[in-house]
Amino acid sequence: MDEKLNNTPKTEEKTENYSLNDDRRVKVLSPGALVAKRFFRNRLAVTGLIILFAMFIFSFVGGLVTPYKQDQKFYRTEGQAKDYAGVIYNDEFRYYAVDGNDFTGAVQAQTLLHFMRGENSFTYNAVKYKIDRVSDDYYTVTSADKLIGIASKFLVTSSISNDVFSFDFTYAALEAFANKSNKFNADGSEFKMDAEGIIFDNDGNEYAYVSKYIVKAIMNDVFFTRDFKNELISAIEAGEKSFKYSDDKGVNAEYILSFDAAKNITNVKQEIPTTVFDTYSSPSKKHWLGTDRNGMDMLTRLMYGGRVSLIIGFIVVIIETVLGVILGGISGYFGGWIDNLIMRIVDIFYCIPMMPIVIILGAAMDAANLDSKIRMLYLMLILGFLGWPGIARMVRGQILSLREQEFMTATEACGISVPRRIFKHLIPNVIPQLIVIMTMGLGNTIIMEATLSFLGLGVRFPFASWGNIINDVNDTFVLTNYWFIWIPAGVLLLATVLAFNIVGDGLRDAFDPKMKR
Repeated sequence: MDEKLNNTPKTEEKTENYSLNDDRRVKVLSPGALVAKRFFRNRLAVTGLIILFAMFIFSFVGGLVTPYKQDQKFYRTEGQAKDYAGVIYNDEFRYYAVDGNDFTGAVQAQTLLHFMRGENSFTYNAVKYKIDRVSDDYYTVTSADKLIGIASKFLVTSSISNDVFSFDFTYAALEAFANKSNKFNADGSEFKMDAEGIIFDNDGNEYAYVSKYIVKAIMNDVFFTRDFKNELISAIEAGEKSFKYSDDKGVNAEYILSFDAAKNITNVKQEIPTTVFDTYSSPSKKHWLGTDRNGMDMLTRLMYGGRVSLIIGFIVVIIETVLGVILGGISGYFGGWIDNLIMRIVDIFYCIPMMPIVIILGAAMDAANLDSKIRMLYLMLILGFLGWPGIARMVRGQILSLREQEFMTATEACGISVPRRIFKHLIPNVIPQLIVIMTMGLGNTIIMEATLSFLGLGVRFPFASWGNIINDVNDTFVLTNYWFIWIPAGVLLLATVLAFNIVGDGLRDAFDPKMKR
Protein backbone atom coordinates (compact mmCIF):
# COMPACT_ATOMS: atom_id res chain seq x y z
CA MET A 1 0.00 0.00 0.00
CA ASP A 2 2.78 2.36 0.90
CA GLU A 3 4.55 1.55 -2.29
CA LYS A 4 1.46 2.37 -4.28
CA LEU A 5 1.22 5.66 -2.51
CA ASN A 6 4.87 6.32 -3.12
CA ASN A 7 4.49 5.45 -6.79
CA THR A 8 1.55 7.81 -7.22
CA PRO A 9 2.79 10.77 -9.26
CA LYS A 10 2.79 14.04 -7.35
CA THR A 11 0.65 16.82 -8.61
CA GLU A 12 2.96 19.48 -10.06
CA GLU A 13 2.15 23.13 -9.68
CA LYS A 14 1.41 24.66 -12.99
CA THR A 15 2.71 28.17 -13.69
CA GLU A 16 1.18 30.10 -16.48
CA ASN A 17 2.88 33.02 -18.25
CA TYR A 18 0.32 35.48 -19.39
CA SER A 19 1.07 37.59 -22.46
CA LEU A 20 0.52 41.34 -22.40
CA ASN A 21 -2.58 41.01 -24.59
CA ASP A 22 -4.07 38.17 -22.50
CA ASP A 23 -7.43 39.24 -21.05
CA ARG A 24 -6.60 37.60 -17.70
CA ARG A 25 -3.42 39.67 -17.52
CA VAL A 26 -5.21 42.89 -18.49
CA LYS A 27 -7.76 42.44 -15.75
CA VAL A 28 -5.15 42.52 -13.00
CA LEU A 29 -3.44 45.69 -14.33
CA SER A 30 -4.62 49.19 -13.53
CA PRO A 31 -5.23 51.51 -16.51
CA GLY A 32 -2.12 53.51 -15.67
CA ALA A 33 0.01 50.38 -15.42
CA LEU A 34 -1.37 49.15 -18.71
CA VAL A 35 -0.48 52.43 -20.42
CA ALA A 36 2.98 52.30 -18.91
CA LYS A 37 3.49 48.72 -20.13
CA ARG A 38 2.45 49.71 -23.62
CA PHE A 39 4.65 52.80 -23.59
CA PHE A 40 7.79 51.04 -22.40
CA ARG A 41 7.39 48.34 -25.02
CA ASN A 42 7.89 51.11 -27.62
CA ARG A 43 11.67 51.26 -27.90
CA LEU A 44 11.63 54.46 -29.91
CA ALA A 45 9.50 56.20 -27.28
CA VAL A 46 11.80 54.97 -24.52
CA THR A 47 14.77 56.34 -26.47
CA GLY A 48 13.05 59.72 -26.66
CA LEU A 49 12.37 59.61 -22.92
CA ILE A 50 16.03 58.87 -22.21
CA ILE A 51 17.07 61.81 -24.40
CA LEU A 52 14.69 64.11 -22.53
CA PHE A 53 16.00 62.86 -19.19
CA ALA A 54 19.56 63.54 -20.35
CA MET A 55 18.57 67.06 -21.46
CA PHE A 56 17.00 67.82 -18.08
CA ILE A 57 20.10 66.56 -16.27
CA PHE A 58 22.34 68.57 -18.61
CA SER A 59 20.34 71.79 -18.19
CA PHE A 60 19.26 71.78 -14.56
CA VAL A 61 22.00 69.74 -12.86
CA GLY A 62 24.79 70.86 -15.18
CA GLY A 63 24.09 74.51 -14.38
CA LEU A 64 24.67 73.72 -10.69
CA VAL A 65 27.84 71.71 -11.27
CA THR A 66 29.65 74.03 -13.69
CA PRO A 67 32.15 76.36 -11.99
CA TYR A 68 31.16 79.27 -14.23
CA LYS A 69 28.16 81.56 -14.42
CA GLN A 70 26.13 82.07 -17.56
CA ASP A 71 27.18 85.74 -17.85
CA GLN A 72 30.78 85.31 -16.62
CA LYS A 73 33.23 86.86 -19.08
CA PHE A 74 36.77 85.66 -19.68
CA TYR A 75 39.69 87.74 -20.89
CA ARG A 76 42.99 87.25 -22.64
CA THR A 77 46.03 89.42 -23.19
CA GLU A 78 47.16 90.05 -26.73
CA GLY A 79 49.20 92.63 -28.62
CA GLN A 80 47.12 95.13 -30.53
CA ALA A 81 48.70 97.47 -33.06
CA LYS A 82 47.11 100.93 -33.18
CA ASP A 83 48.02 103.97 -35.26
CA TYR A 84 50.26 106.01 -33.04
CA ALA A 85 52.24 108.60 -35.01
CA GLY A 86 53.44 109.78 -38.38
CA VAL A 87 57.01 110.82 -39.22
CA ILE A 88 57.98 113.10 -42.11
CA TYR A 89 61.50 114.02 -43.15
CA ASN A 90 61.19 117.71 -43.93
CA ASP A 91 62.98 118.62 -47.16
CA GLU A 92 61.02 121.80 -47.87
CA PHE A 93 61.35 125.32 -46.52
CA ARG A 94 58.99 126.33 -43.75
CA TYR A 95 58.34 130.01 -43.23
CA TYR A 96 58.05 132.04 -40.03
CA ALA A 97 56.82 135.63 -40.14
CA VAL A 98 57.64 138.43 -37.74
CA ASP A 99 54.52 139.52 -35.92
CA GLY A 100 53.00 142.61 -37.54
CA ASN A 101 54.88 142.26 -40.88
CA ASP A 102 53.31 141.46 -44.21
CA PHE A 103 55.19 138.27 -45.10
CA THR A 104 52.33 136.73 -47.09
CA GLY A 105 52.27 133.55 -49.08
CA ALA A 106 52.84 135.42 -52.34
CA VAL A 107 55.96 137.05 -50.92
CA GLN A 108 57.14 133.68 -49.62
CA ALA A 109 56.73 132.16 -53.10
CA GLN A 110 58.70 135.00 -54.71
CA THR A 111 61.37 134.65 -52.04
CA LEU A 112 61.78 130.92 -52.70
CA LEU A 113 61.92 131.50 -56.47
CA HIS A 114 64.72 134.05 -56.24
CA PHE A 115 66.52 132.00 -53.56
CA MET A 116 66.62 129.00 -55.91
CA ARG A 117 67.99 131.26 -58.65
CA GLY A 118 70.79 132.30 -56.30
CA GLU A 119 69.65 135.95 -56.21
CA ASN A 120 70.08 138.00 -53.05
CA SER A 121 67.25 140.51 -53.62
CA PHE A 122 64.06 141.05 -55.59
CA THR A 123 61.24 143.55 -55.96
CA TYR A 124 57.60 142.60 -55.64
CA ASN A 125 54.66 145.05 -55.77
CA ALA A 126 57.10 148.00 -55.61
CA VAL A 127 58.61 146.66 -52.40
CA LYS A 128 62.25 145.61 -52.31
CA TYR A 129 63.21 142.48 -50.38
CA LYS A 130 66.65 141.22 -49.43
CA ILE A 131 67.59 137.56 -48.98
CA ASP A 132 70.39 136.69 -46.57
CA ARG A 133 71.54 133.12 -47.24
CA VAL A 134 72.90 131.66 -44.01
CA SER A 135 73.08 128.09 -45.36
CA ASP A 136 71.45 125.97 -48.03
CA ASP A 137 68.77 125.05 -45.47
CA TYR A 138 68.22 128.44 -43.87
CA TYR A 139 67.86 132.07 -44.94
CA THR A 140 66.34 135.31 -43.67
CA VAL A 141 64.25 137.94 -45.49
CA THR A 142 64.43 141.67 -44.78
CA SER A 143 62.66 144.69 -46.17
CA ALA A 144 63.78 148.27 -45.55
CA ASP A 145 66.52 146.87 -43.32
CA LYS A 146 63.91 145.18 -41.10
CA LEU A 147 63.59 141.42 -40.60
CA ILE A 148 60.16 140.26 -41.81
CA GLY A 149 60.59 136.49 -41.89
CA ILE A 150 62.80 133.46 -42.02
CA ALA A 151 62.76 130.19 -43.98
CA SER A 152 64.28 126.93 -42.77
CA LYS A 153 64.19 123.23 -43.44
CA PHE A 154 64.95 122.67 -39.78
CA LEU A 155 62.27 122.84 -37.10
CA VAL A 156 62.54 123.85 -33.48
CA THR A 157 60.55 121.40 -31.33
CA SER A 158 59.84 121.52 -27.61
CA SER A 159 61.23 118.69 -25.48
CA ILE A 160 58.76 119.13 -22.63
CA SER A 161 55.39 119.95 -24.24
CA ASN A 162 53.51 120.41 -27.49
CA ASP A 163 53.71 124.20 -27.21
CA VAL A 164 54.71 126.32 -30.23
CA PHE A 165 57.61 128.73 -29.66
CA SER A 166 57.57 132.45 -30.35
CA PHE A 167 59.19 133.86 -33.48
CA ASP A 168 62.04 135.37 -31.45
CA PHE A 169 62.95 132.01 -29.87
CA THR A 170 62.70 130.14 -33.19
CA TYR A 171 64.82 132.75 -34.99
CA ALA A 172 67.49 132.82 -32.28
CA ALA A 173 67.67 129.02 -32.12
CA LEU A 174 67.96 128.60 -35.90
CA GLU A 175 70.60 131.35 -36.08
CA ALA A 176 72.64 129.67 -33.35
CA PHE A 177 72.30 126.25 -35.01
CA ALA A 178 73.27 127.59 -38.46
CA ASN A 179 76.23 129.50 -37.06
CA LYS A 180 77.19 126.59 -34.75
CA SER A 181 76.95 128.80 -31.71
CA ASN A 182 76.71 127.16 -28.28
CA LYS A 183 74.40 129.75 -26.72
CA PHE A 184 71.80 132.37 -27.57
CA ASN A 185 69.35 134.74 -25.89
CA ALA A 186 65.61 134.73 -26.53
CA ASP A 187 62.48 135.87 -24.66
CA GLY A 188 64.63 137.45 -21.98
CA SER A 189 66.50 134.21 -21.12
CA GLU A 190 69.78 132.64 -22.05
CA PHE A 191 69.88 129.14 -23.57
CA LYS A 192 72.70 126.78 -24.42
CA MET A 193 72.91 124.51 -27.46
CA ASP A 194 75.14 121.52 -28.11
CA ALA A 195 76.51 120.36 -31.47
CA GLU A 196 73.48 118.10 -32.10
CA GLY A 197 71.06 120.99 -31.79
CA ILE A 198 69.76 120.17 -28.31
CA ILE A 199 68.79 123.31 -26.36
CA PHE A 200 69.10 123.59 -22.56
CA ASP A 201 67.70 126.21 -20.19
CA ASN A 202 69.58 128.03 -17.42
CA ASP A 203 69.13 125.08 -15.03
CA GLY A 204 70.71 122.66 -17.47
CA ASN A 205 67.42 120.91 -18.30
CA GLU A 206 66.66 119.97 -21.87
CA TYR A 207 64.21 122.50 -23.29
CA ALA A 208 64.04 122.01 -27.07
CA TYR A 209 65.94 120.62 -30.06
CA VAL A 210 66.48 121.39 -33.76
CA SER A 211 65.77 118.67 -36.31
CA LYS A 212 64.48 118.09 -39.85
CA TYR A 213 62.14 115.33 -38.71
CA ILE A 214 58.49 116.07 -37.98
CA VAL A 215 56.94 113.59 -35.56
CA LYS A 216 53.18 114.05 -35.29
CA ALA A 217 51.06 112.09 -32.81
CA ILE A 218 47.72 110.67 -33.96
CA MET A 219 46.09 111.77 -30.69
CA ASN A 220 46.44 115.42 -29.78
CA ASP A 221 46.95 114.68 -26.10
CA VAL A 222 50.01 112.48 -26.70
CA PHE A 223 53.42 114.03 -26.20
CA PHE A 224 56.64 112.44 -27.44
CA THR A 225 59.84 112.85 -25.48
CA ARG A 226 63.02 113.62 -27.36
CA ASP A 227 64.47 110.30 -26.24
CA PHE A 228 61.57 108.45 -27.91
CA LYS A 229 61.92 110.57 -31.04
CA ASN A 230 65.64 109.81 -31.19
CA GLU A 231 64.92 106.06 -30.96
CA LEU A 232 62.23 106.40 -33.61
CA ILE A 233 64.38 108.42 -36.00
CA SER A 234 67.35 106.08 -35.52
CA ALA A 235 65.14 103.10 -36.40
CA ILE A 236 63.83 104.88 -39.51
CA GLU A 237 67.31 105.86 -40.68
CA ALA A 238 68.53 102.28 -40.11
CA GLY A 239 65.66 100.97 -42.25
CA GLU A 240 64.22 98.85 -39.42
CA LYS A 241 60.64 97.59 -39.55
CA SER A 242 60.08 97.85 -35.81
CA PHE A 243 61.71 98.74 -32.52
CA LYS A 244 60.93 98.46 -28.82
CA TYR A 245 60.86 101.29 -26.35
CA SER A 246 60.09 101.53 -22.64
CA ASP A 247 58.94 104.94 -21.43
CA ASP A 248 59.46 106.54 -18.02
CA LYS A 249 56.11 105.08 -16.85
CA GLY A 250 57.35 101.56 -17.39
CA VAL A 251 55.17 100.88 -20.42
CA ASN A 252 57.12 98.59 -22.72
CA ALA A 253 55.73 98.54 -26.24
CA GLU A 254 56.75 97.55 -29.73
CA TYR A 255 56.46 100.06 -32.56
CA ILE A 256 55.87 98.92 -36.12
CA LEU A 257 57.15 101.14 -38.94
CA SER A 258 55.82 101.28 -42.50
CA PHE A 259 56.75 103.83 -45.16
CA ASP A 260 54.05 105.30 -47.39
CA ALA A 261 55.85 106.45 -50.54
CA ALA A 262 52.77 108.18 -51.97
CA LYS A 263 52.51 110.49 -48.96
CA ASN A 264 56.23 110.46 -48.09
CA ILE A 265 55.38 109.59 -44.50
CA THR A 266 56.44 106.81 -42.12
CA ASN A 267 53.44 105.43 -40.25
CA VAL A 268 54.07 104.30 -36.70
CA LYS A 269 51.83 101.76 -34.97
CA GLN A 270 52.10 101.01 -31.29
CA GLU A 271 51.65 97.39 -30.24
CA ILE A 272 51.14 96.92 -26.52
CA PRO A 273 49.74 94.02 -24.46
CA THR A 274 46.00 94.66 -24.15
CA THR A 275 43.40 92.84 -22.09
CA VAL A 276 40.45 91.95 -24.31
CA PHE A 277 37.48 89.58 -24.23
CA ASP A 278 38.50 85.97 -24.87
CA THR A 279 36.31 86.03 -27.98
CA TYR A 280 35.69 82.87 -30.02
CA SER A 281 38.37 80.91 -28.19
CA SER A 282 38.72 77.37 -29.54
CA PRO A 283 37.71 74.38 -27.37
CA SER A 284 40.28 73.71 -24.69
CA LYS A 285 40.71 72.06 -21.31
CA LYS A 286 39.43 75.20 -19.62
CA HIS A 287 36.53 75.74 -22.03
CA TRP A 288 35.36 72.42 -23.46
CA LEU A 289 33.28 74.06 -26.15
CA GLY A 290 35.23 77.32 -26.44
CA THR A 291 33.86 80.81 -25.83
CA ASP A 292 31.36 83.01 -27.64
CA ARG A 293 31.67 86.55 -28.99
CA ASN A 294 31.35 87.99 -25.45
CA GLY A 295 34.10 85.78 -24.04
CA MET A 296 31.64 83.52 -22.15
CA ASP A 297 31.99 79.77 -21.69
CA MET A 298 29.88 78.06 -24.36
CA LEU A 299 29.21 74.86 -22.39
CA THR A 300 27.87 76.84 -19.44
CA ARG A 301 25.73 78.99 -21.74
CA LEU A 302 24.29 75.83 -23.30
CA MET A 303 23.38 74.46 -19.87
CA TYR A 304 21.63 77.63 -18.77
CA GLY A 305 20.14 78.07 -22.24
CA GLY A 306 18.53 74.63 -22.06
CA ARG A 307 17.09 75.52 -18.68
CA VAL A 308 15.49 78.68 -20.05
CA SER A 309 14.16 76.99 -23.19
CA LEU A 310 12.63 74.09 -21.24
CA ILE A 311 11.10 76.34 -18.57
CA ILE A 312 9.55 78.60 -21.19
CA GLY A 313 8.22 75.54 -23.04
CA PHE A 314 6.59 74.05 -19.95
CA ILE A 315 5.09 77.29 -18.65
CA VAL A 316 3.67 78.21 -22.05
CA VAL A 317 2.11 74.74 -22.44
CA ILE A 318 0.65 74.95 -18.92
CA ILE A 319 -0.92 78.34 -19.70
CA GLU A 320 -2.32 77.02 -22.98
CA THR A 321 -3.70 73.90 -21.28
CA VAL A 322 -5.36 75.76 -18.39
CA LEU A 323 -7.09 78.23 -20.69
CA GLY A 324 -8.01 75.55 -23.22
CA VAL A 325 -9.41 73.13 -20.63
CA ILE A 326 -11.50 75.77 -18.87
CA LEU A 327 -13.00 77.33 -21.99
CA GLY A 328 -13.27 74.04 -23.88
CA GLY A 329 -14.89 72.32 -20.91
CA ILE A 330 -17.47 75.06 -20.41
CA SER A 331 -18.22 75.22 -24.12
CA GLY A 332 -18.63 71.45 -24.53
CA TYR A 333 -20.74 70.93 -21.42
CA PHE A 334 -23.21 73.80 -21.68
CA GLY A 335 -23.51 74.07 -25.47
CA GLY A 336 -26.04 76.53 -26.87
CA TRP A 337 -25.18 80.20 -27.00
CA ILE A 338 -22.24 79.72 -24.60
CA ASP A 339 -20.74 77.19 -27.01
CA ASN A 340 -21.32 79.51 -29.97
CA LEU A 341 -19.72 82.46 -28.16
CA ILE A 342 -16.61 80.57 -27.08
CA MET A 343 -16.18 78.94 -30.50
CA ARG A 344 -16.42 82.31 -32.23
CA ILE A 345 -13.68 83.57 -29.90
CA VAL A 346 -11.64 80.50 -30.87
CA ASP A 347 -12.22 81.32 -34.55
CA ILE A 348 -11.00 84.87 -33.97
CA PHE A 349 -7.80 83.60 -32.33
CA TYR A 350 -7.28 81.20 -35.22
CA CYS A 351 -7.42 84.18 -37.60
CA ILE A 352 -4.68 86.04 -35.72
CA PRO A 353 -1.30 85.66 -37.50
CA MET A 354 0.73 84.47 -34.55
CA MET A 355 4.27 85.06 -35.83
CA PRO A 356 3.72 88.68 -37.02
CA ILE A 357 1.93 89.53 -33.77
CA VAL A 358 4.75 88.08 -31.67
CA ILE A 359 7.36 89.92 -33.78
CA ILE A 360 5.49 93.22 -33.36
CA LEU A 361 5.18 92.73 -29.60
CA GLY A 362 8.87 91.78 -29.41
CA ALA A 363 9.81 94.98 -31.22
CA ALA A 364 7.58 96.94 -28.83
CA MET A 365 9.39 95.38 -25.86
CA ASP A 366 12.68 96.37 -27.49
CA ALA A 367 11.49 99.95 -27.78
CA ALA A 368 10.37 99.94 -24.15
CA ASN A 369 13.82 98.61 -23.13
CA LEU A 370 12.32 96.11 -20.71
CA ASP A 371 14.39 94.21 -18.19
CA SER A 372 15.42 90.74 -19.39
CA LYS A 373 13.40 88.94 -16.68
CA ILE A 374 10.26 90.98 -17.38
CA ARG A 375 10.74 90.42 -21.09
CA MET A 376 10.96 86.66 -20.62
CA LEU A 377 7.79 86.70 -18.48
CA TYR A 378 5.90 88.68 -21.13
CA LEU A 379 7.14 86.29 -23.81
CA MET A 380 5.71 83.30 -21.94
CA LEU A 381 2.37 85.05 -21.37
CA ILE A 382 2.08 86.09 -25.01
CA LEU A 383 2.86 82.62 -26.38
CA GLY A 384 0.53 80.97 -23.89
CA PHE A 385 -2.34 83.38 -24.52
CA LEU A 386 -2.13 82.91 -28.29
CA GLY A 387 -1.80 79.11 -28.23
CA TRP A 388 -4.87 77.87 -26.29
CA PRO A 389 -7.58 77.67 -29.05
CA GLY A 390 -6.40 74.28 -30.37
CA ILE A 391 -6.64 72.68 -26.92
CA ALA A 392 -10.03 74.30 -26.27
CA ARG A 393 -11.45 72.86 -29.48
CA MET A 394 -10.12 69.38 -28.72
CA VAL A 395 -11.52 69.42 -25.15
CA ARG A 396 -14.90 70.66 -26.42
CA GLY A 397 -15.13 67.84 -28.94
CA GLN A 398 -14.30 65.19 -26.37
CA ILE A 399 -16.78 66.54 -23.81
CA LEU A 400 -19.55 66.76 -26.39
CA SER A 401 -19.26 62.99 -26.86
CA LEU A 402 -18.80 62.20 -23.15
CA ARG A 403 -21.60 64.28 -21.65
CA GLU A 404 -24.33 62.07 -23.20
CA GLN A 405 -22.97 58.86 -21.71
CA GLU A 406 -24.61 57.03 -18.78
CA PHE A 407 -22.07 57.97 -16.11
CA MET A 408 -22.87 61.64 -16.70
CA THR A 409 -26.58 60.92 -16.32
CA ALA A 410 -25.76 59.25 -13.02
CA THR A 411 -23.81 62.29 -11.80
CA GLU A 412 -26.75 64.53 -12.66
CA ALA A 413 -29.16 62.18 -10.82
CA CYS A 414 -26.91 62.25 -7.76
CA GLY A 415 -27.10 66.05 -7.66
CA ILE A 416 -23.38 66.65 -8.22
CA SER A 417 -22.65 70.29 -8.98
CA VAL A 418 -21.85 71.39 -12.51
CA PRO A 419 -18.20 72.41 -11.87
CA ARG A 420 -17.61 69.04 -10.20
CA ARG A 421 -19.19 67.19 -13.12
CA ILE A 422 -16.92 69.00 -15.58
CA PHE A 423 -13.61 68.92 -13.72
CA LYS A 424 -14.07 65.72 -11.72
CA HIS A 425 -15.78 63.42 -14.21
CA LEU A 426 -15.38 64.85 -17.72
CA ILE A 427 -11.91 66.40 -17.79
CA PRO A 428 -10.13 63.28 -16.39
CA ASN A 429 -11.45 61.36 -19.39
CA VAL A 430 -9.76 63.91 -21.67
CA ILE A 431 -6.40 63.74 -19.88
CA PRO A 432 -4.86 61.11 -22.19
CA GLN A 433 -5.42 63.31 -25.24
CA LEU A 434 -4.25 66.35 -23.27
CA ILE A 435 -1.00 64.66 -22.30
CA VAL A 436 -0.27 63.81 -25.92
CA ILE A 437 -1.06 67.34 -27.14
CA MET A 438 0.98 68.93 -24.34
CA THR A 439 3.99 66.71 -25.00
CA MET A 440 4.01 67.41 -28.72
CA GLY A 441 3.22 71.10 -28.11
CA LEU A 442 6.35 71.47 -25.96
CA GLY A 443 8.53 70.88 -29.00
CA ASN A 444 6.65 73.47 -31.04
CA THR A 445 6.91 76.02 -28.22
CA ILE A 446 10.66 75.50 -27.88
CA ILE A 447 11.04 75.96 -31.65
CA MET A 448 8.97 79.16 -31.49
CA GLU A 449 11.08 80.55 -28.63
CA ALA A 450 14.29 79.63 -30.44
CA THR A 451 13.06 81.34 -33.61
CA LEU A 452 12.17 84.54 -31.77
CA SER A 453 15.47 84.55 -29.87
CA PHE A 454 17.34 83.97 -33.13
CA LEU A 455 15.57 87.03 -34.56
CA GLY A 456 16.54 89.02 -31.47
CA LEU A 457 12.92 89.28 -30.25
CA GLY A 458 12.92 86.56 -27.58
CA VAL A 459 15.16 85.97 -24.60
CA ARG A 460 17.79 88.69 -24.37
CA PHE A 461 21.27 88.98 -22.91
CA PRO A 462 22.47 88.18 -20.26
CA PHE A 463 20.05 85.23 -20.17
CA ALA A 464 20.98 82.40 -22.51
CA SER A 465 18.66 80.26 -24.59
CA TRP A 466 19.47 77.89 -27.39
CA GLY A 467 17.84 80.33 -29.80
CA ASN A 468 19.91 83.40 -28.96
CA ILE A 469 23.07 81.25 -28.83
CA ILE A 470 22.48 80.25 -32.45
CA ASN A 471 21.91 83.94 -33.23
CA ASP A 472 25.70 84.27 -33.61
CA VAL A 473 25.50 82.60 -37.03
CA ASN A 474 24.11 85.85 -38.43
CA ASP A 475 27.78 86.50 -39.12
CA THR A 476 28.94 84.44 -42.12
CA PHE A 477 32.50 84.37 -40.81
CA VAL A 478 31.34 82.82 -37.53
CA LEU A 479 29.15 80.34 -39.43
CA THR A 480 32.08 79.05 -41.51
CA ASN A 481 34.95 79.26 -39.01
CA TYR A 482 33.55 78.71 -35.50
CA TRP A 483 31.51 75.51 -35.61
CA PHE A 484 31.55 75.18 -31.82
CA ILE A 485 29.37 78.30 -31.52
CA TRP A 486 26.24 77.04 -33.28
CA ILE A 487 26.46 73.29 -33.94
CA PRO A 488 26.16 72.14 -30.26
CA ALA A 489 23.15 74.43 -29.64
CA GLY A 490 21.54 73.27 -32.88
CA VAL A 491 22.08 69.60 -32.00
CA LEU A 492 20.62 70.05 -28.50
CA LEU A 493 17.62 71.91 -29.88
CA LEU A 494 17.03 69.27 -32.55
CA ALA A 495 17.42 66.37 -30.11
CA THR A 496 15.06 67.90 -27.53
CA VAL A 497 12.27 68.74 -29.98
CA LEU A 498 12.61 65.36 -31.70
CA ALA A 499 12.51 63.58 -28.33
CA PHE A 500 9.33 65.42 -27.28
CA ASN A 501 7.67 64.45 -30.55
CA ILE A 502 8.75 60.80 -30.21
CA VAL A 503 7.49 60.64 -26.62
CA GLY A 504 4.22 62.25 -27.72
CA ASP A 505 3.78 59.62 -30.42
CA GLY A 506 4.55 56.89 -27.89
CA LEU A 507 1.99 58.23 -25.42
CA ARG A 508 -0.63 58.48 -28.14
CA ASP A 509 -0.08 54.85 -29.06
CA ALA A 510 -0.07 53.76 -25.42
CA PHE A 511 -3.34 55.54 -24.61
CA ASP A 512 -5.12 54.19 -27.69
CA PRO A 513 -6.57 50.75 -26.80
CA LYS A 514 -7.27 50.02 -30.45
CA MET A 515 -3.60 50.06 -31.42
CA LYS A 516 -2.27 46.59 -32.20
CA ARG A 517 0.71 45.47 -30.23
